[in-house]
Amino acid sequence: MTQSSNRIFDELARLATDAAGAAQGVRREVETVVRSQFERLIKDMDVATREEVEVLRELVLATRAENERLEARLKALEEKLGSSSPAT
Repeated sequence: MTQSSNRIFDELARLATDAAGAAQGVRREVETVVRSQFERLIKDMDVATREEVEVLRELVLATRAENERLEARLKALEEKLGSSSPAT
């Protein structure tokens, strides 16, 4: 009887191990399908990539710096023109 009990437990353990392996396989397959669906959806939405966003960010920062430089130059020119008013 002890040997038949061990055999039943061995079979149950093997069945549980097989079920766990099958569940992991199904999980991986579902993850793959979901990932591919999300990638297709994002591609169809024409969403900007990380690289494109970084390029735009750098352009914005460079433009902002240029604007600040030009603003300071304009202010200096306005002060120069304002202080040297023509004599009448």
